[in-house]
Amino acid sequence: MLIRPRRLRTNPIIREMVAETRLSKDMLVYPYFVVDGRNIKNPIAAMPGIYHFSKDTLLTDVAEGLKIGINKILLFGVGEQKTNDASSSYNPQSIVADAVRALKTEFGNRIFIITDVCTCAYTTHGQCGILDNNDDVDNDKTIEVLAKMALSHAKAGADMIAPSDMMDGRILKIRNTLDQNQFKNIGIMSYSIKFASAYYGPFRDAADSCPGTKDRKTYQMDFRNPLETLREAQLDEQEGADILMVKPALAYLDVIKVLRQNTNLPVACYNVSGEYAMVKVAAGAGLIDEKSIVLENMYAFARAGANIIITYHARDVASWL
Repeated sequence: MLIRPRRLRTNPIIREMVAETRLSKDMLVYPYFVVDGRNIKNPIAAMPGIYHFSKDTLLTDVAEGLKIGINKILLFGVGEQKTNDASSSYNPQSIVADAVRALKTEFGNRIFIITDVCTCAYTTHGQCGILDNNDDVDNDKTIEVLAKMALSHAKAGADMIAPSDMMDGRILKIRNTLDQNQFKNIGIMSYSIKFASAYYGPFRDAADSCPGTKDRKTYQMDFRNPLETLREAQLDEQEGADILMVKPALAYLDVIKVLRQNTNLPVACYNVSGEYAMVKVAAGAGLIDEKSIVLENMYAFARAGANIIITYHARDVASWL
């Protein structure tokens, strides 16, 4: 008589033993929004449970996260001086560079720091690039700024650079700049497949990075084009990316799966602000069980093929695991 699969699901111990998809806190990256000042921990209204941190409160919060195994973080700077050329983005004393130095002084190699590299939070117009006279993004001028920004973060002590701009050729430019300045061991986690998505709304409020002119559809990806996404990721791999990312995650599980099947590099996904906020609001209204929904989403990302999950739920997930 055949032993049917359901017999392996009747006992919870056996069910765990034969589970085909595993989820570990080692897969999680927790994003932070860092601002200038002292003693600041201000809640972000659009993202319940997420805050703006000044450097001193950031150190306290990271220490709490380390206690439950959150040792990989992604930093976004908020509140820098905005200019047309985004020059504050690569200032050696920028909010992000200053935070990186403080974190490394306090925690050393106990914490792995990834820094966002993009101009949107540093420009008066909020675009992810430098604009020309027609208010169109100048790709080649932009990648020069991105390389300077990446280098300033590396000099401050960042362990990995995460370019989120979606300019053409920026991975090669950043890789060459880092290598030429003796930062060959600094990794690049590329936002290789970043869609022009409505799921970013709460983040743009949190990072003060809403575009003031036009939109970002000329350089972020059309969510109707799955074949184009793979071409973009393959180009980043050829240019020297160490990790390829899909953003957003929940609505693009098919893209994560196809990317996993077509690369030998680690695959990351970003469980973005809109996805996070919908869960938090629904849970707050008593419509869903938050823990069950969040874990189901996390396992979906892993099942699709993600090795790395960037999520605002990371602290909760780590405590549940």
